[in-house]
Amino acid sequence: MTIDIARLEDQLLQMSAERAPGRKFCEAISELASTGRFGQLRDILPDIVYDELRARYQQDPAAFVAGWRILAQEMRQGFIQHARQRLTSLTRLQQAGSDGNTPAWQEIQRALDSQQNDLLRAGFALELLQMIEPAVLRATHLREWVVAAPSSEEADRCLDEATRCYFLGLFTACAVMCRSVLEEAIKQKLPAALTRLVRTRCRNTAALGNLLHEVNNNLILTGIDPDFPRIANQGNDAGKKAVHQGLLSEDEARSCLQSARVALQLLLRQ
Repeated sequence: MTIDIARLEDQLLQMSAERAPGRKFCEAISELASTGRFGQLRDILPDIVYDELRARYQQDPAAFVAGWRILAQEMRQGFIQHARQRLTSLTRLQQAGSDGNTPAWQEIQRALDSQQNDLLRAGFALELLQMIEPAVLRATHLREWVVAAPSSEEADRCLDEATRCYFLGLFTACAVMCRSVLEEAIKQKLPAALTRLVRTRCRNTAALGNLLHEVNNNLILTGIDPDFPRIANQGNDAGKKAVHQGLLSEDEARSCLQSARVALQLLLRQ
C-alpha cells in the first residue's frame, strides 16, 4: 500500500478550512443579524457580550453583518497560519507586548479554541506530515545492527531517542543523546574495580571523555575491542560540538549516530 503524503496534506487543509475554530460562530452571528433574529443571541451569549454586540449592531446593521462575515472568512483562510503561530509560540520566548498587533479574528479564534485545542492539533498534524518524507530518506541511510551481548535498558532508550531525533531533524539533540548512549553502555561494561577507580578520580561525575580515557588505558582489563575508543571518540567529538559550539548539520548528526552504533557493536561483542 502506497501512502500518499500529499493527499493527506490536502485532506488536512480541507478539514481545517471547513472546521476552523470560530468560523461557524462568526457565520451564525452574521446570519442571525442579517435575518432579523439578533435577539436569539441573548440565550447563548453572556449578557455583557450580548449588550456590546447589540449596541454595535444598532449603530450600523449592514457594517455589523459584513464585519462578521469577513471575520469568518479570515478565520477560514488564516487558520493554518494561525495554527503554525500557535505551535511556534510554545517553542520560542515571546517578547512582552508582542500581542498588541494580534488581529481580532485570531483573538476570537484563540478564545473559542481554548478547550478544543484544534489550533495545536492542526499545527502538529501539518508539521509531522511534512516530516515524513525527510525522515524516511534519513532512515534509508541507516541499517540494522546486530550485537552479541544485550545492552542496558537505559542505553537502549537513549539510542532509540537519538535515532528518532535524527529521523525528525533534531540533529543537535541526536548528537547529545549519542554521548549519553555511549556513557551508559561503557558504565555497564567496566569491571567493578575500574568503576570504583573512575568514581574516585572523577568524583562520581565521569563524562564520556573520562570514561574513554580509562577504557583506552585499560583495554586488557576491560576486554573491550581496541578499535572502540577511536570510534567512540568520533561520536564524543560531535557531541561536544553540539553542546559547546552550536547546531549540527544533518551530515554531522548522521556521522555521529553511525559512529555510536558501530562503537556499540564493538562494545557488545561479548
